[in-house]
Amino acid sequence: MAKKVKKSKPTATKKGRSLKLSKKNKIILGSLLMLFSIALFFSFVSFYFTWQADQSLLSEFSDRNEEAKNLLNKFGAAISHFFVYKGFGLASLIFTFLFFITGLHLFLSLDKKGLVRKWIWGLVFIIWISITLGFFAEKRPLLGGIVGYEMNDFLQDYTGKIGVFLLLLFGLTIILVRLFQFTPEDIIVYFKQKSNSLATDFKRKPATVTDESNIEELLPEEEVAPQIIDTYTHKKDIPPLELDDKDDGFKIEVAKSEEVDDIAMEVEKIKEEVEDTDLLSNKLVEDFGEFDPTLELGNYKFPTIELLDQHGVGGGITINQEELEENKNKIVETLRNYKIGIAQIKATIGPTVTLYEIVPEAGVRISKIKNLEDDIALSLAALGIRIIAPIPGKGTIGIEVPNKNATIVSMRSVIASPKFQKAEMELPIAFGKTISNETFVVDLAKMPHLLMAGATGQGKSVGLNAVLTSLLYKKHPAEVKFVLVDPKKVELTLFNKIERHYLAKLPDVEEAIITDNTKVINTLNSLCIEMDDRYELLKLAMVRNIKEYNTKFKARKLNPNDGHKFLPYIVLVIDEFADLIMTAGKEVETPIARLAQLARAIGIHLIIATQRPSVNVITGIIKANFPARIAFRVTSKIDSRTILDAQGADQLIGRGDMLFTQGNDVTRIQCAFVDTPEVAKITEYIGSQRAYPEAHLLPEYVGGDDSGTSLDNDISERDAMFRDAAEVIVVAQQGSASLIQRKLKLGYNRAGRIIDQLEAAGIVGSFEGSKARQVLVPDMYALDQLLENEKK
Repeated sequence: MAKKVKKSKPTATKKGRSLKLSKKNKIILGSLLMLFSIALFFSFVSFYFTWQADQSLLSEFSDRNEEAKNLLNKFGAAISHFFVYKGFGLASLIFTFLFFITGLHLFLSLDKKGLVRKWIWGLVFIIWISITLGFFAEKRPLLGGIVGYEMNDFLQDYTGKIGVFLLLLFGLTIILVRLFQFTPEDIIVYFKQKSNSLATDFKRKPATVTDESNIEELLPEEEVAPQIIDTYTHKKDIPPLELDDKDDGFKIEVAKSEEVDDIAMEVEKIKEEVEDTDLLSNKLVEDFGEFDPTLELGNYKFPTIELLDQHGVGGGITINQEELEENKNKIVETLRNYKIGIAQIKATIGPTVTLYEIVPEAGVRISKIKNLEDDIALSLAALGIRIIAPIPGKGTIGIEVPNKNATIVSMRSVIASPKFQKAEMELPIAFGKTISNETFVVDLAKMPHLLMAGATGQGKSVGLNAVLTSLLYKKHPAEVKFVLVDPKKVELTLFNKIERHYLAKLPDVEEAIITDNTKVINTLNSLCIEMDDRYELLKLAMVRNIKEYNTKFKARKLNPNDGHKFLPYIVLVIDEFADLIMTAGKEVETPIARLAQLARAIGIHLIIATQRPSVNVITGIIKANFPARIAFRVTSKIDSRTILDAQGADQLIGRGDMLFTQGNDVTRIQCAFVDTPEVAKITEYIGSQRAYPEAHLLPEYVGGDDSGTSLDNDISERDAMFRDAAEVIVVAQQGSASLIQRKLKLGYNRAGRIIDQLEAAGIVGSFEGSKARQVLVPDMYALDQLLENEKK
């Protein structure tokens, strides 16, 4: 007897909770959208005639006694202000079309496929038209709206006006090709049709001209070439002319005469132009040789390798075969307990960590092995087990196990390695050794900036010393300068001895190593001025980066009388960034972000270290501009993700064990150990030699007057860009010198003076530390009234 199958009752969700609209609701919603689109249209159009009068009413929306000039009163003024002024400008009218079409689709229950396509292309048109109007009508921001103005301004900051124009042209090409199915062949076909229109009447069968009696019959009178008839009439021995009837007209083929081959032709040889090598720069190089920036300190001697100690036991890494076998058996046994078979296992011994590469049997899921991280650590009774599943570039899974007896990697061993000595890099840095016991050398000039983070006592200061020591052993004092910031006042003091060799500082400052936060702000802004000055030199020299500039200067192709000079690399080192952020905030973060974004090409590179890797210290702006990062041991997975955007730093074993990434793979390295006495010996050796008269001087920077004294409000002495700056501040409702710098492309000093003038005019409030100044003028209408009253 067959069993009765119970039918499951339909659930409540299946019963009547469908999101599909009924026909009545579609008609109601469709009519609402169509009427709404008509309202938008009238409010948008009238906005361009009434926006000045209605702008002051936007903040008084709830006051029923006030009436707007817009055709839809205050509702129209508010919604058009949002869509047109704050949005896309004139392109916002396309929204009215999109809403109307959507309402019509719902009202008539039409297919939605065409509607989605209209919305996609409608939004593309809105963005493209907004940016285009922002580009061609910069002085009339209402045409392109705030979105078009800001996006155009943003793009110009990175690509310039020509770049933005080319991007707009590319966008137009996409629209023409994808939407209107335009192809280059359309132009060719069009002109081809025009050129062939005269031949459309000659669609006849092929014929042969035998005598002059029938040539005029074959061709219409107006199309007969007189020279052909004349030639045929006077030369009876000429070969026949053949007419070929095709769709694209006719062609007349005339056979070549045999006598043409008998005519001799003489080919004249053209002499190559002789290059004029008699240039002034070539003569100078021949007479005096290339410019040598190290000539002033020509007798300078680099530190010797004997100044560094050979830490640990000599002879490299000691292989403990028993430990390797024991770890291998424990790993295999632990995996077999979870029914994971291993086809192959291989060990690579490093100074502090051994990498066991395993190849699992077919059918084993990688995630299953990854989840056994804690179980393997328990079976090995070891700290810092790290599983890499899979190893990038290999078909294996890696298990990193710390060695029981770690080997210290000395700075001497990495400096003496051929990889560092023969490195053809601009700023080579030897960090230490990898798991495979290879010296790890990178180029700071290509990073181009470095972020170091980790918990207290895990090796950050030693890492900074390793970086500075690498550069001291490789670069001449004329080639690199250091700007050292040490809020803790004790970490970098030893480098005071090489002040007149390698350090850079502000004029009239006693200590080259900066410990005061106020001087840090001034120094960072001074570096921004130095960056702008260097870019100006690169522009005049018509080169793209510092390497090309210095090469050109050494070849004596740049005149020092025009302000050109040899540019050394500048490395800014900040030992504790979190302390600066706590005390100075945006005043520090803004110039650092600007340097990080722009300073790579002109040879200014940043190295920032912090022991507090939280998101309010390592912000999104900092992370975006510091692709090269080093993570020493941290206490939590969150800190690891903050530094590396990946886990792993919480599983390190400390004492210089670190992870390095440059935007792709993560490499585990044992940082080279350089002790304080070693640094003291190196700086003493350099400091005892002949030096420059003083440290390398950065441009002078004078901070803003924060004393609250009365400001001069003389209209005749205002900056020429005062009005433009006031409009930028009022539109953005944010009072800061950096905003004026970016929008009007001014230097920091000039922007600071304009801010003081705006404060004196009552447009912005007084200085409030790291906060932006308060904007006292609510809108453009109030600004016009304020400036008009001043003239009276």
